[in-house]
Amino acid sequence: MKFPVFVIPLIAVSCFLAVLGPRFNTDWTIFFDKYASTQPSLSSSFKREGFHSNTSVPVATEEAAAANVSVLSFSSPPPPVDDGKQSLQLHPNRTRVNEDLGETATTINEVIRKVSNESSYESAVKVRARRQREYTKLERIEAGLRRARAAIREAKFLNQTQDPDFVPSGPMYWNSKAFHRSYLEMEKEMKIFVYEEGEPPLFHNGPCKSIYSTEGNFIHAIEMDSQFRTKDPNKAHVFFLPLSVAMLVRFVYVHDSHDFTPIRHTVVDYINVIGTKYPFWNRSLGADHFMLSCHDWGPEASKSVPNLYKNSIRVLCNANTSEGFNPSKDVSFPEINLQTGHLTGFLGGPSPSHRPIMAFFAGGLHGPIRPILIQRWENQDQDIQVHQYLPKGVSYIDMMRKSKFCLCPSGYEVASPRIVEAIYTGCVPVLISDHYVPPFSDVINWKSFSVEVSVDDIPNLKTILTGISTRQYLRMYRRVVKVRRHFEVNSPPKRYDVYHMILHSVWLRRLNLRLR
Repeated sequence: MKFPVFVIPLIAVSCFLAVLGPRFNTDWTIFFDKYASTQPSLSSSFKREGFHSNTSVPVATEEAAAANVSVLSFSSPPPPVDDGKQSLQLHPNRTRVNEDLGETATTINEVIRKVSNESSYESAVKVRARRQREYTKLERIEAGLRRARAAIREAKFLNQTQDPDFVPSGPMYWNSKAFHRSYLEMEKEMKIFVYEEGEPPLFHNGPCKSIYSTEGNFIHAIEMDSQFRTKDPNKAHVFFLPLSVAMLVRFVYVHDSHDFTPIRHTVVDYINVIGTKYPFWNRSLGADHFMLSCHDWGPEASKSVPNLYKNSIRVLCNANTSEGFNPSKDVSFPEINLQTGHLTGFLGGPSPSHRPIMAFFAGGLHGPIRPILIQRWENQDQDIQVHQYLPKGVSYIDMMRKSKFCLCPSGYEVASPRIVEAIYTGCVPVLISDHYVPPFSDVINWKSFSVEVSVDDIPNLKTILTGISTRQYLRMYRRVVKVRRHFEVNSPPKRYDVYHMILHSVWLRRLNLRLR
């Protein structure tokens, strides 16, 4: 058989290649740097952003936000991470594979090597992209918060956003436009993860028919919430610790033992459980977590864990700055005594012309302030009616409805349910306390609808109240009626009621926290 002359060289080349065989270069090395420490960086630079500077954490500047949080778009892939914490690199002794396969290859081995390394590179890129998506979940949350901050800043200079339900306005608010926009941003963005660990009655439970009713009502409402609660902790802006200090006192504390150790151990054990099971407590050192307590021992319970006391958002009725309450990170919320569990027959009162009593108080000798008030004013003046015990047949609520001003002195602790009772009945509250931060003071301007009297000025009560003109009193009365919705308890909760105002206060604190 004769072969064409040109076939003989091809056969020779084929035999040569068969003897040598292909050579695959498999020593290209692709590696990822490990994640750097996830310990957060907490921003402490704040400025006033439409909320009261003494009782809120103002939003930080946009420059500070840009320095801490990279600009992300939810509609586009996340940008490359260039801070050295996570990077795709080739071995320093090798050349990065980035040539186009269309380039000329000098040997068959180079072509085979290029295909192999391109495949490895593409695989590594996919791994990197997947890990980067996981790494930027927190960044995406922070980006959403940054956009919310910008919207709140802009709202101060724009027309009021229309809302068919309710638009806050008037001097009862430090900045009604900023508050309204912040509330709307909360409704759009905020997600809360409630830890499921813990068993009732100490956890996921609380009193709903007592002086501590706001504690139990909030826990119940957040457990049932489908708007703000999320089951995915990676989507959460804040994390709720569903413990009830009131129930700890009832079931763990040994009566009259004066030993706080059992409560302290319970709180410590719970934080250890969630800190071990989840990464979120350790990620922020508790800064994006919050607890809520209306019991007098709430602040003391928070001291059981140093980071809970120092870093976490503590939502407290006992908002006493002399005992460690920090208005920049903690939240003051109202003490509401719901003996029946609802507000039926509790709301409303007559007009000012049908309120013949100037000022009223009735209550026991609790704490250091009330004895001073009772000693000076009990049975001393028909205009300032102060009683330890009301006469038989006289209704406490009816007396408030007949009064222009309702005296609200602190008891053993600074908070008093009389403040909300006064607001419910249309009686202008007179706050008599020291070191007390009134509820929702970051949004609400209490001076516009209440009177603040120091303990030292108790003897001058009548002079202070008679110094308020009729015109000024009428303005205060109308503002009390308007602000009442923020203190009402509803089941299910309604927009802008006490439940949502608590959430908004937590939202503001989270806005001013930056994690990375």
